[in-house]
Amino acid sequence: MRPFRLIVTGGGTGGHTYPALTAVRTARARLAATGRALDVLWVGTADSLESRVAASEGIPFAAVATGKIRRHRNPLRMISPANVRDMARVPLGILQARRVVSRFRPDAVLATGGYVAVPVGIAASLKRRPLVVHEQTVRLGLANRTLAGRAARIAVSSESTLPLLPEAARPIAVVTGNPVRPEVLTGAADKAIHGLGLHAFRRDLPTVYVTGGAQGSEQINGLVAEVLPWLLTGANVIHQCGPANVDALRHHAAALPAEAAARYHLTGFVGPELPDVLALADVVISRSGAGTIAELTALGKAAVLIPLASSAGNEQAHNARHLHEAGAAVALLGETTGHTLGSALDPLLRDPALRADVAARARSYGRPDAGERLVDVLLAAAAGGASQD
Repeated sequence: MRPFRLIVTGGGTGGHTYPALTAVRTARARLAATGRALDVLWVGTADSLESRVAASEGIPFAAVATGKIRRHRNPLRMISPANVRDMARVPLGILQARRVVSRFRPDAVLATGGYVAVPVGIAASLKRRPLVVHEQTVRLGLANRTLAGRAARIAVSSESTLPLLPEAARPIAVVTGNPVRPEVLTGAADKAIHGLGLHAFRRDLPTVYVTGGAQGSEQINGLVAEVLPWLLTGANVIHQCGPANVDALRHHAAALPAEAAARYHLTGFVGPELPDVLALADVVISRSGAGTIAELTALGKAAVLIPLASSAGNEQAHNARHLHEAGAAVALLGETTGHTLGSALDPLLRDPALRADVAARARSYGRPDAGERLVDVLLAAAAGGASQD
């Protein structure tokens, strides 16, 4: 059998890039099990996260021009020289993408969002190649809204997204969930204890994992530092603070009593041990990006979510509010202080039954098989496209 030919586009952030990568890995494994190869091409922006991820995976990469819209609450402020200049690049990107699609002749095109997905998705529709749009957040992002009318299928991560879609797009929408890396689901708590040397942790106390993403979050770090002495009276803490913030927080922690300090593990970055850390964690304090939400719900973790206020379209607040209203997380919306963080954590730490209930509700929103579901949609769209050729 000839290889299945797939173009993947999307990137700019990990939230767009890593679901696409998981879909590629899942499709490759699925096809290999049937004796068929996957021939994949990633189309993105030069010198970008997606270009580096593709290179690390040995995936061929093609770069196209793209434009970025700098948003503002005042629509008139969006008519800026930078926006006008960038939007002028979109026709060039479409022309370049059309050439790529013509040469590669994909069986399907997967667009996971980000500005670069727009010219590639438009080119796919112009060349009559089946386009599958995947949305990671509760509401369609700007790029995916632009492509919705051209898609063969729209894959969404949550049931609550369906009524928010344009009415014409609802018949082609399917809930797949947001693909998570399979390794995240295979952690072991004991491996975290031994691998990180957490032997002073008390197993009769809940463990809190604090993360602000790879670079850390100054806001989250400051809030945790404010409540840390109180927090350590009833919990063990693993704090991933970002490499640039370790020294300041270590200085802050130097005043802790020895017994409490022994149960505070401060680290700039959590790498391959992340699945084990998540397995050990009873409560997670984090941002509420789409990838984070997908992992926490797939694992069924009780979480206190502190949305990034500057996220595009305020999407992190929407993600957090959606889970908060379902009792599947605690969201701190609006002004957040050490006091509000402590008030959110206290019942979760004191009441194991409440913690278990929040975790169970989170798990009910998780879709650990999202990668497989998305591949189902891709293969179905390709089959439909082939029948029309």
